[in-house]
Order: sequence, then C-alpha cells, then structure tokens
Amino acid sequence: MAALESYADLIKDLFETVKTHKEISTTLQKMGIQRCSEMSVRRFCVQHNLKRKRHVSDTELERAVVGSIYETGPSYGRKFMTGYLSSMGVRAGECRVGKILREICQPYHEFRRQGARNLNPIPYNAEYMGHKIHLDQNEKLVMFGVTHVVAVDGYSSKIVANATMPVKNNLVIYEEVYRSAVVNHGMWDQVRVDHGKEFYMCLYMQEMLSRHRHNPSRPPYLQTTSKRNLRVERIWPEVNNRVNYPLKHALVHLLDQEVLNMEDNLTKFCISNLTCQLSQIGLGRVVQSWNAHRIPGRGIPNELAAGGCPAKISEELLPNASVVANMYEQDLGSSLTWESVFGTDPFSSEEDRCRAEQDFADTYPDISLLFNHVVNNDYTPFQDALLHLINVTQRYV
Repeated sequence: MAALESYADLIKDLFETVKTHKEISTTLQKMGIQRCSEMSVRRFCVQHNLKRKRHVSDTELERAVVGSIYETGPSYGRKFMTGYLSSMGVRAGECRVGKILREICQPYHEFRRQGARNLNPIPYNAEYMGHKIHLDQNEKLVMFGVTHVVAVDGYSSKIVANATMPVKNNLVIYEEVYRSAVVNHGMWDQVRVDHGKEFYMCLYMQEMLSRHRHNPSRPPYLQTTSKRNLRVERIWPEVNNRVNYPLKHALVHLLDQEVLNMEDNLTKFCISNLTCQLSQIGLGRVVQSWNAHRIPGRGIPNELAAGGCPAKISEELLPNASVVANMYEQDLGSSLTWESVFGTDPFSSEEDRCRAEQDFADTYPDISLLFNHVVNNDYTPFQDALLHLINVTQRYV
C-alpha cells in the first residue's frame, strides 16, 4: 500500500476516467510498479474515499470474492463477506455474494454449514450512539505473546477502536483504544469493563472527564464479570475463528514438533513480535467486515454509528499515555507497568534492531501474505518466516 502512495495522483486520474480497479492495476504493472494488485488498488481507493456508484457485474463480483476468500479463509459467510467487500468498495447484495460463495468453493461452504450460530439471549439496551462503550481483552494467544483489546459501542455494535499487544498494558490500552475511540467519535456516557487492572487508566480518565458527557447523571463506568460484558463478547467468537485459532494451530504444530523452545526469551520475543503483526492484520479485516455487515433486525454498524456520540470533546483534554500515567501514579499513589514485553528484548541498540528488521523484510516484504496462507490452512509459510526471524535476530544480538 505504501508503494502506491507515490503514484496517488496517477491512480486518482485513472479512477476519474472510469477505469476499473483491475484496469488500474494492469496499467501500473505495465509501468513496472511493484505490489499493485487489484486488491491493493481497491484498498487505496477506499482509504482515499474514491467511490463510484455503479452495478458490479457477476464477473467482477466473483473475482472480488475469490480474492477476499484468499485473505479471509473459510469462515466468512455471506453477511461477513458482504461486509468485507463493502469495506473494500465493492457493493453487492447478500444474496449475490452468498450464491457465489456456495458455487466457487464447496468445501468452505460445507464448513460454514456445519458451524453453530452464536446467540445471546440476555436482554440488552443502549439508547443511542454514545450511551455505553464496552472494552474487553482477548487472550486466546496469550501463551504466544498476543493480546487483543477492542472497544465496541453498545448501540450500534460498531468496533470503534482496537489494539494488539504482547502483554495487556494500561498505557497501550488507554492510548490506542480508549483515547482513540473518544478522540474519533466523542465522549461516551458510560464505560463498561470487567474487573481487570489493565483498564484502570481508562477508568481514571473517564471519571476525570465525566462532566463532559451527554448524560452526566449516569455512573461514568461500570465493572462487571467478563461474561456480562454483552456487546463485546459477541465479537470474540468471530475473531477467534478468523484470526486466533488459525495462528494458534500453526504455532502449536511447531511446539508439537519440538521446533520451538518456549523457555528461551529470544524465541518468545520473536514469536510474539511476528504473531502480533499477523494478528493485527487479521483483526483489522474482521473489524472492517463487522462494521460494514448487516446485523439482522438492527442494521449496519457503520450506518448506525454515523455522526458519533452526542458529546464531543477536545483532544487537548485527552493527554497522551505517558502524561496520564504520571497523573495516575501521583494522584493515586499506585505504580503502573509502563512497558510490557513477552520474553526479553534481545537488542542492545536501535541500530541492531533496524538491521535485523531490514534483513527480515528483504526476505518477507509483505507479511500479509503469510496471514493469507494461515487462514487457508497452509501453515508452512508462516512457520518458515518465524524460524527465519529467530535466526536473523540471533545474528544481530
């Protein structure tokens, strides 16, 4: 994607001449421009808000679905796939997408048919966007140094922020989840979390800013058991099936073969580093799809959340994580873990780190391809890349 930014004006000109994403990709490839696939061009157009309303032919839609299956694996059904395509600028009805999914990959279709649906029978109510925001962590890959945290609006079910980190950390969760959500969407009346200590900084700032809420009569936050965090709990089965479990299968296979030594801190650091990056790619795709898919009886999260929270807040009122951490420690007399690493960072200098990263990038310039293989049950490329990363790291420490 970064390579296409240098040709932004050219791509926009081609788009304005009503060239398709495939035609733009072909034109760029003929000019010798690297990494400009049709899907890359489509992402570029979405990120730069280049949209056109027109009918997508069956051929174009089938090509888009085939490309998306390669990126998402077998678990995306018609609703999630329609959402994913929509987030990439391909607009089509669920029935058309479902028909293509049934026809082009029968084994994947049968896999989805055998799966059980996840239903939540507990009554739930959120009156408007900005009433409740749910924060929760997912630790299905914690043994490999990966933790996800997401924030979900209770009314729209839109995932408004997310982060992936080696070990859950107050500063990262505040900066990348809570602060990001509030800066981009506004101030929620109430934050809902479980009893984990990793949310203390978020709750601290939520209470400090409570007078800026739309309805200040509500408690600024509520801590409940994780199984009653409602809206956000519905997200995790989707993330597990589409991101965590495929990666975990690949890593457990290496453990079973006794290829990895989880007692070695350098090995743990490398596993966490690469798996976090791939997990973030997968989580990003799930977020795109979830926010653009239609929830039966409710609507599309992106549309329900349009306009954000009623109460907006100045970014100046939300200091960065280091400032808030100092405030928290001084006000409450408590100490926070400022940096959390899985294993031990083996690099003695930033120069060594950069050289190792460049060495790895020369061999694996696009790690998203590794994730594409994993979700389609081909674990070898990811496993080979991980072993290569360990070897490269050992050379520079």
